[in-house]
Amino acid sequence: MKLLFLFSLLSVSLWAAEEVHAVSGTVQAIDRAAKTVAVRTADGAEYIFHVASKAAVHGAGAIGRGSASAFDALKTGDEVVVHYTVRGAEKTGEEFDRIGREGLHVVEGTGQHIDRAAKTISIKTADGTIQTFHFTDRLAKETGEDTARGTEKAAKVTVYYTEDAGRKIAHFFRSE
Repeated sequence: MKLLFLFSLLSVSLWAAEEVHAVSGTVQAIDRAAKTVAVRTADGAEYIFHVASKAAVHGAGAIGRGSASAFDALKTGDEVVVHYTVRGAEKTGEEFDRIGREGLHVVEGTGQHIDRAAKTISIKTADGTIQTFHFTDRLAKETGEDTARGTEKAAKVTVYYTEDAGRKIAHFFRSE
């Protein structure tokens, strides 16, 4: 009986797991009362995100998680990467990474290697150097095998990252 219960619990847990997505764009509008943020991507698509109660905002003056100050750190016009989940038609922003001077750094190059076990991506920059970036836990979940195959050698890759104790930490990347 205990074995059946554990199997049932595991099955429900796996079924309930939500897939995490990411998109980059510019904050177009913020409705603090409704706790929503509108983001327009470079291709003109607009997304409305409900802000999770424990949402994190990185690259803000007051980096926070799940507080009013974290949500208040977002401003119209900010370039952001939004990590979100989807339930039905509702997109929920779990993490907002600001890009720019006070936020994430951006580097472009050619994909060299993704090591899923080590959770790293290496790219060759325009000056010929190879840079390696370590994934955040969230990025490791977002990075599927199809993405990894598409980023191997020759693909143009843009990495959005921070630095921590000399390590480059990739929060998001995209390949073209």
